[in-house]
Amino acid sequence: MADISIPENLLPADGRFGCGPSKVRDEQISFLSSLQPGTLGTSHRQAPVKNLVGSVRDGLSELFQAPEGYEILLANGGATTFWDSAVHSLIERRGQFLTFGEFGSKFAKAAAAAPFLEAPDVRAADAGSRSSLLAAEGIDVYAYPHNETSTGVMTDVVRAQGDAGALTIVDATSAAGGIDFDASQTDVYYFSPQKNFASDGGIWFALVSPAAIERIERLTAGDRYIPETLNLGGALENSRKNQTLNTPALAPLAMMDEQIRWMNSNGGLKWASARTAESSQILYKWAENSSVATPFVTEEAHRSQVVVTIDFDDSIDASAISKALRANGIVDTEPYRKLGRNQLRIATFTAIDPADVQKLTECIDYVLERI
Repeated sequence: MADISIPENLLPADGRFGCGPSKVRDEQISFLSSLQPGTLGTSHRQAPVKNLVGSVRDGLSELFQAPEGYEILLANGGATTFWDSAVHSLIERRGQFLTFGEFGSKFAKAAAAAPFLEAPDVRAADAGSRSSLLAAEGIDVYAYPHNETSTGVMTDVVRAQGDAGALTIVDATSAAGGIDFDASQTDVYYFSPQKNFASDGGIWFALVSPAAIERIERLTAGDRYIPETLNLGGALENSRKNQTLNTPALAPLAMMDEQIRWMNSNGGLKWASARTAESSQILYKWAENSSVATPFVTEEAHRSQVVVTIDFDDSIDASAISKALRANGIVDTEPYRKLGRNQLRIATFTAIDPADVQKLTECIDYVLERI
């Protein structure tokens, strides 16, 4: 393929569309550099760092419109760490897991491997579609992703009907801060901050209900062996003190703090959700009008607002499009590696300007005419 030079007037102002580590706004970096002297490089048990943690927790409670009694927990590690923590500290006997992509299936596998739990009830769906909850006897946790990052499938945050005693645990890593939801419909809404919150990894957060807090306190006070780093009872105790078990990653906290303030000052989660919906619809409409592309998720109601997956027919090499875009400063549009499809995967997280998404479609058209 000959080198393709996209005219400057077609290029987006910012070419970052990655679904892993995401676009970081310049204002976040400026805020990081302007932190109160003595915050970076000092003890996380002292006021400067604890005030930063407290600001993030308060901002998230405001953003999510946390119901009475709900709390924000945080701890070291990412989503993988939280899955193991939930296996030890939230599932009493048996969980039901919806799996329709990589993230949901990993949590289910963690539960299946735990020798002290019963075999999980796994309700799987093919990539590009989604499964549904089914209340069942003996289930004390219902778990599923709000948004499946690997496939671009979105689901509703709802409880299993007819099972009031069970907990609802929602993986929100790529949804939190970008898709509106009713927090009262979940007991644990957990996520890493490197998507809509435009931060880095190394820490997880969770909005937890009073019922989840009761479950955590009861299980972690029992005789089940729980490694200290996976003990959500410890995370609960430390979070209430605005600290973590070990030193938290301060740069991600600071970038997240600024991002949360930006979201709340612009109208909160409803504003953020409207922004990601606008961006994603630009891409879906472009694909629907294309002669060589289609949205991977066929059911419109299941299509993600924050991770758009677009298939190309066999006459087009999607990897060639990604390579040409990358050569022109438009990065991270490659598909999820394990999905193995001829497609582009494009983030439309809150930090990404819808005007840049529109520019991206024009760049793709330009490349398609030349490959």
